[in-house]
Amino acid sequence: MSGHSKWHNIQAKKGKADAARGKIFTKLGREILLAVKQGGPDPTSNSKLKDVIAKCKANNMPNDTINNAIKKASGEGSNKTYEEITYEGYGPNGVALIVETSTDNKNRTAADVRHIFDKAGGNLGTTGCVAYMFNKKGVIVIDRTTTEMSEDDMMMLALDSGAEDFSADDECYEITTASSDFSKVREALEQNNLEFVQAEVQMVPENKIELTDESAEKMQKLIDSLEDLDDVMNVYHNWDE
Repeated sequence: MSGHSKWHNIQAKKGKADAARGKIFTKLGREILLAVKQGGPDPTSNSKLKDVIAKCKANNMPNDTINNAIKKASGEGSNKTYEEITYEGYGPNGVALIVETSTDNKNRTAADVRHIFDKAGGNLGTTGCVAYMFNKKGVIVIDRTTTEMSEDDMMMLALDSGAEDFSADDECYEITTASSDFSKVREALEQNNLEFVQAEVQMVPENKIELTDESAEKMQKLIDSLEDLDDVMNVYHNWDE
């Protein structure tokens, strides 16, 4: 079993999210809109929407806000069209980045993303230039303090539900799944009344790059600038934070 955990990075990101909760909820609302447009407003028959709802709950989005976003997305007032575009490129010291966006103006988004890469001393690449360094995986993180289940029982539940990997440290459990098995595993854990700190499908790097303090500072600024863009949904990288 792997022995690492994303706990501290998740806590830091949640701290940023608390400071900019309105922006986070706006982006999650757009993810709900895209999921509803693709598969309808009923999460029982729309697995993508169900997964987005789980992500919303992991980010402390209230149920009323989630339900209102679904209603808005399925109503007559939701005629705005968004296009999902993924950018790939390199940051300081060749760190690989994947930037997932959702936009109603791809020229604006492309210019904004390119400007941020250029300003950080990185550069955008062609489609596929770094994607091969990542694998699409489901990632579920559970705070140890929110459950009385033992580590062994948690591991057996996760693996019996179809998870690929399980790791634990003093603060959390981390469960990794194939992207195709994420919904199944997540639902099995939900049925055992488990709450998630994180629950989403991500691009997970096969290997990570360490950076010096100076390069790490530039890399963090690059990530923060990208995540601050309204059109950017997710930023993935292979920097070993």
